[in-house]
Amino acid sequence: MPRTLCLHHVMCYSRGGTLGPPGSYPALLAFGDSILDTGNNNLLKTLSKCNYPPYGRDFPGGILTGGFGNGKVFSDLIAEHLGIKAIQPAFLDPNLEDDDLVTGVCFASGGSGLDQQTANLQNVLSIAAQFNLFKQYVRKLEASVGMEKAQGTVFQSLYLVSSGNNDIAITYFSILRSDINAYTIQLVQSASAFVQEMYGLGARKFAFLTTLPLGCLSAARITTGGLNNNLSGANIELLDVYNPLLELIQNPNKYGFIDSTHGCCASGTFKCDYMDPLTCPDTSTHVFWDVAHPSEKAYRTIISQLLG
Repeated sequence: MPRTLCLHHVMCYSRGGTLGPPGSYPALLAFGDSILDTGNNNLLKTLSKCNYPPYGRDFPGGILTGGFGNGKVFSDLIAEHLGIKAIQPAFLDPNLEDDDLVTGVCFASGGSGLDQQTANLQNVLSIAAQFNLFKQYVRKLEASVGMEKAQGTVFQSLYLVSSGNNDIAITYFSILRSDINAYTIQLVQSASAFVQEMYGLGARKFAFLTTLPLGCLSAARITTGGLNNNLSGANIELLDVYNPLLELIQNPNKYGFIDSTHGCCASGTFKCDYMDPLTCPDTSTHVFWDVAHPSEKAYRTIISQLLG
């Protein structure tokens, strides 16, 4: 089965290196789950948060941002790669400043998914809630820089989305266990609806990360239709992170890793325990930081393969 999540019939394959060179976008806006979350869950009443040691131990200054990793997470590194900014701030960060808005923020929420039920299970931000936060962001940006410049930023920015992991790993396998094809179609329809809502507010350039090997389901392609064709001026890319990560797992030594089986902090059932005593001394030797998230070095290696 092909290892991609198809959003519509013209996207039933993986792409890499198509986001453009540094300077292509004025801002990066990130949505989805813990792969991109840089701290939005910190103030939520949820167990799905990582604003405690050993998380963030390799982040510049050892700051506990709330990101689900040992250092910078995928959204930080994409923003860095594109020359936008070094760190992607969370929109719900109480210390967020107006200057941060101009170059983009993160709306992603660890534990979230495309299915509303997935977010409800962990009391995190659903994709619909993230869309509502984006509308708040647009209003704040307009108040800060003026409507014309704000609209230009919204139109020209890159919208990075990672979602589907928790829908499958948590909601489907733990609760539903029904027809996987029907559930995948539901997820694809949710992704399609999200793109169309964002498009209505001016978004045009999307990059969806592939995650689990959900496959190119013909029913999903028929149901969703061709968004690139239906939404004039829209550009939707699929970034294959599945295969580069699989390559690191299967050939760790080739990329300077020693362990691709265990997380650097390995005692937690899902995340690292607080001040985890079993955390490895050097994160760069591990493909995985905890049992669910790659290390910063692994993310950097994946991005170098994807975007060059």
